[in-house]
Amino acid sequence: MTPPDPSTLPATFSDPQRAWAYRPAQPLRTHPDGPLAGLTFSVKDLYGVPGWPLTGSTRAPVPDPGESVLVRGLLELGAAAVGKTHLHEVALGITGANGYGGTAHPHDPARVPGGSSSGAAVSAALGQVDFALGTDTGGSIRVPAAWCGVAGYKPTKDHPAWSTEGVLPLSWTCDHAGPLARDLGTIVRVHEALGGGAVTAQDWQGVRVGLWLPEGWTDATVRDAVLAYADDLRARGAAVTPVALPEMLDAYSPIVLSEAARVHAEALKQTDPGFLPFTLMSLRSGAELTKAQVQAAHTRRAEYRRLLDDLLAEYDVLLAPAVPTPPPLIGQDEVTLLEGPQMLRRAVLRLTAPFSLLGVPTLALPTLARYVGIQLVGRRGADERLLGLGLGLHPLNRAAPGRSRLRLPGPARPTLRS
Repeated sequence: MTPPDPSTLPATFSDPQRAWAYRPAQPLRTHPDGPLAGLTFSVKDLYGVPGWPLTGSTRAPVPDPGESVLVRGLLELGAAAVGKTHLHEVALGITGANGYGGTAHPHDPARVPGGSSSGAAVSAALGQVDFALGTDTGGSIRVPAAWCGVAGYKPTKDHPAWSTEGVLPLSWTCDHAGPLARDLGTIVRVHEALGGGAVTAQDWQGVRVGLWLPEGWTDATVRDAVLAYADDLRARGAAVTPVALPEMLDAYSPIVLSEAARVHAEALKQTDPGFLPFTLMSLRSGAELTKAQVQAAHTRRAEYRRLLDDLLAEYDVLLAPAVPTPPPLIGQDEVTLLEGPQMLRRAVLRLTAPFSLLGVPTLALPTLARYVGIQLVGRRGADERLLGLGLGLHPLNRAAPGRSRLRLPGPARPTLRS
């Protein structure tokens, strides 16, 4: 694959992970003060920023989404944009592969960082920025957060603080905008500044937790890390009960692929528009779906939404794995789970896609297991409650003004079960 165009990066800037799509000579600042003054952020290369290129990390032509409302708002609040980060090509994937060489893990160049917000996670994990803007359509914030050891937040769908206007879409049904950072306190600070509502640390005493850990869907490392988290929540006073949810890819995949094909319809008119082979195959398969097939997927989505709403009426929060294994090797298409071999894409998406498909707020947080994360899933619209529960796990991680350097640890004193 062709390496990144060196003209988009300063000559003195080292980027061995190929995380950055564009870095101007100076960060973009529009206001010298404000509640986010002193913080820097990276911008996933799906967000429209006037004067900055937008490629979607593909060699194919992409539509112009206009100016990002979210980026403009962050700049007006005093934050400074450092540049744009690479992603899995047009956000249609979970590893970080793209038309510019692909992005590597921040600490192990042989492994993937996760996607599609791959460069965003790397920029946060390496401390190159205080927080990173990503997007999440099926796990694209949570997967790289888990595999890179940072925190990620996918808000409720269409949350007014986290606008997707001016962001190149993948699927308008499932797209979310959100942040990644090394500490949850920075995420909370940004959320509050954007008008998302005040967040206070929540005690876990009496919290009803549904443990979603489908048998065989992870390897032993992830299973034990999730069970350790559950034990820690019990020690904090939570009531943890196993729950069940079905795989929802039969609704997710037709909706996302059909909508992605409409987004890239002009490029698909060309015989070879410049997409990677897997991306082109996926987009063309989406274009071939019939209206009846897509409508049937939306009908199943409505059924799944009622199922999840009923579950979250019984439980305050769900605890689930964010990834099925630690980060796989670059080029690895299959993983070995407790149930046996499974294709990597399905193994990942069946854990994360339900919560973007159904639009509920979700936090991805690291665990004591290296590069393994969990998900905390809240009720639709209860973002501040969910973030507060996260702060309740890590009360010292509320960010102080200025540049944050705190890392987010996993829960303390885990007891692993076999």
